Amino acid sequence: MRKVLRALSSIEAAKQLAQLGLKGLRGFASIFKIEVAGAEIAVEPEPGLADSGDIQFDLPDLFTAIGKAAKAGSKGWVLLIDEVQYLSEADLSALIVSIHRMSQEGLPVIMVGAGLPQIARLAGEAKSYSERLFLYPGVGALDPESARQAVEKPIIEEAATISNDALAEIVTKTQGYPFFLQEWSSKAWDNAEGPKITKQDVDNAYTETIASLDDGFFRVRLDRLTPKETEFVTVMATLGDGPYAMNDIAKALDKKLSSLGPVRANTISKGMIYSTEHGFLDFSVPLFAEFMRRQP
Repeated sequence: MRKVLRALSSIEAAKQLAQLGLKGLRGFASIFKIEVAGAEIAVEPEPGLADSGDIQFDLPDLFTAIGKAAKAGSKGWVLLIDEVQYLSEADLSALIVSIHRMSQEGLPVIMVGAGLPQIARLAGEAKSYSERLFLYPGVGALDPESARQAVEKPIIEEAATISNDALAEIVTKTQGYPFFLQEWSSKAWDNAEGPKITKQDVDNAYTETIASLDDGFFRVRLDRLTPKETEFVTVMATLGDGPYAMNDIAKALDKKLSSLGPVRANTISKGMIYSTEHGFLDFSVPLFAEFMRRQP
């Protein structure tokens, strides 16, 4: 917000409104004890603007200040937030209220958030009207044809080729997950001796790719979990590939279904798993079950 307001303050038509926003931001940062380098920006806080201490009142006031300045300067502000599921309910609620006010007042401010499938539910729990305020397009794994293009197109652009069976192996085993496509293709490219990537090159790169994912991508996620949460996802993996019925998980753990609510909720909140439908769970990234089954 500071960066946006500073930029708007350089526009003559928006300068006065942007300066007011900067004053509000200083009060906001002070009230919520936010360390922002240069947040004081040589201005005094504006009494009564974004300084109540209630983020559901103060954040919308700041958004309004930015929106009015942006409109005056014939600009717009797009706020991009990744991993929305990690926001606290209070912060998510305040964001929703802020965007709702922007919509009501017709100000040029929009938010684009990305995260795991539960963000639609989390937004709905934070503010019931959020389902009317936002669109929730699904962004999943690439379909087979798109996955093939993602691997093959940059290879062709570098005047090289990849055999059909090699390409099919990568697409099938990665299940179209973009990061896995990138990792395995990169390793295969590095290992290939000539301008054509063969099935043998892809097979040779597989072990290296899995080791890299295990030590980094998967391990980082597993290390977030407590022992009880680790036990929960380990048992999920022993049941094969998901989705997994909660009844089956409870039976495998030899526990009552009702007792698993807290560990289930905590594991979901950490982004490891998500609810595919009522009573069913799955891992949030492909191949995680296989990773868990590889653990000693």
